[in-house]
Amino acid sequence: MDFKNITNITGSFTTKSLKGDFTGGLTAAIIALPMGLAFGLQSGLGPQAGLYTAILLALVASIVAGTKTLISDPTGPMTIVAATIIANAGFSEEPSNALPLIVLSFALGGIFQILFGFIRVAQYVKYISYPVLSGFMGGIGVIIILTQWHTFLGGERPGGIIDIILDLHTPIIEYHWSSIILGSLTLVFIYFIPKISKKIPAGLISLIIGTLVSFTFKKEWGWHWDYSTIGEIPSDLPKIILPFSEFLNISFSDFSIAIVSGLTLAGLGTIDTLLTSVVADNLTKTKHNGNRELIGQGIGNFVAALFGGLPGAGSTTGTVANINSNGKSNMSGIFKAIFLLIVLVGLGPFLKDVPKPVLSALLISVGIGIIDFKGIKKLFSLKNSDSMVLFLVVVLTVFVDLLVAVGVGMVLSSFFFMQRMGELVDKQSKSGDINEIEKKLKIPESIKNRIMVYELDGPLFYGFSDQFKEQAEAIIGKDAVIINMSQVPYIDASGTYVLEEVIKNFKAKNVEVILVGVKDHIFKQFEEFKVIPNTLAEEKAYNSVRAGLKYLKFQLEEKS
Repeated sequence: MDFKNITNITGSFTTKSLKGDFTGGLTAAIIALPMGLAFGLQSGLGPQAGLYTAILLALVASIVAGTKTLISDPTGPMTIVAATIIANAGFSEEPSNALPLIVLSFALGGIFQILFGFIRVAQYVKYISYPVLSGFMGGIGVIIILTQWHTFLGGERPGGIIDIILDLHTPIIEYHWSSIILGSLTLVFIYFIPKISKKIPAGLISLIIGTLVSFTFKKEWGWHWDYSTIGEIPSDLPKIILPFSEFLNISFSDFSIAIVSGLTLAGLGTIDTLLTSVVADNLTKTKHNGNRELIGQGIGNFVAALFGGLPGAGSTTGTVANINSNGKSNMSGIFKAIFLLIVLVGLGPFLKDVPKPVLSALLISVGIGIIDFKGIKKLFSLKNSDSMVLFLVVVLTVFVDLLVAVGVGMVLSSFFFMQRMGELVDKQSKSGDINEIEKKLKIPESIKNRIMVYELDGPLFYGFSDQFKEQAEAIIGKDAVIINMSQVPYIDASGTYVLEEVIKNFKAKNVEVILVGVKDHIFKQFEEFKVIPNTLAEEKAYNSVRAGLKYLKFQLEEKS
């Protein structure tokens, strides 16, 4: 076999990319190790469950590879749902009785995700609006922080979110200095290390420092520190957790529960993964195959479930680290799985003494990082329908259910959008013949060949933002681009963010960008979102087409 041409297995892999894939996989593994332990512990199945997922899911998904540089791991959203399934099954009281239902739920999640890939669900994820995604991620972040509150302070965590909120005061009153010191020290290093160098794996170093401090004070100096550790971790290779006969005893009611749980995991994993794929595309300037990625994720989650792992998805943190470390192909994900397998077999006995407060600090930092503070602040400041959707999605995510939150958010976003469109279309129909504006767009001959005109016809909203971005990126070989917004009656938060990204991409290529025909209410929205003046100077956005052309002609002639 020709080693350079095994693309059927390794996608874009070449011998030239091997070094970058090796370093990318190593970096991703270093990041995944503490997170895998933490998410496994949080789920209730044990820290080894997170490691099994980080190995098996990453390996299988990277072989199928719908997104070449994507790294798969246990993630915050998936772990939250998995933990709920595990708790509802009664795993803490009767592990052996609960395990078949848990494994079946996780395995069905993988099967449903495979089906999603075959029926091409990936193309519909783009219809989830920005306020829904921002609210959803914010809710997940809040859940992660709340579920780690008691452990961080050295207490015992109650059952559900409501119980945790009602009991927030207990670990403060019955505090444990040892847990607080270890957790706080870990958090300090998590946020301090990146200020020194972003290349240092802050999570892993913080984990090591927190553990060494606990050893020093407790074992070397004899201080009486009262904190829990993660306990024994199997250091054997992952093996199938249950014989097939165990699943034959599952009742019809339990099977129905497993189907609902599986659909929840599949839907959430689909959103989680495809968002990460978009991030990878933006960094690598490539285009992922979303449906193929879903099939790979589904197979990986199915295999991980059989071996006692958690459900997982594409990890934004691991993916970005992989790309920044020169990972070029899906071999980086395979390398990452191999590195973690070596760690599991070789270092398993040494991980049992890692303090739980240290892992809680890692998870709290993840929860804080997931929350879209910037977007939430901007959307709440608008005090409109987007603000209402965002708030409702956060509340439903925290107190009800993740997919219910997304579903309700999407329905409300669609309703408010249609309502707004009806009002604006009615208003526009009374404003005269809009084709008269188009006649003004007469480009001077002196600059005609150096510019490209992009006409936006209709509202720029979350359902059109992807197409707009693709069409804009296809414009090459020009010194300037005119984006004519004369026929844009409305632009939502998603459209605003995509337009901002398109402008930044053109500026990175030294292409002059001006907006013409910008209506007053849209100009005001750009100011509220800080697109003007942070991304585009105020003098480059015009209500008048003629004034915009006059400015552009002057700019291009100056450069000649």
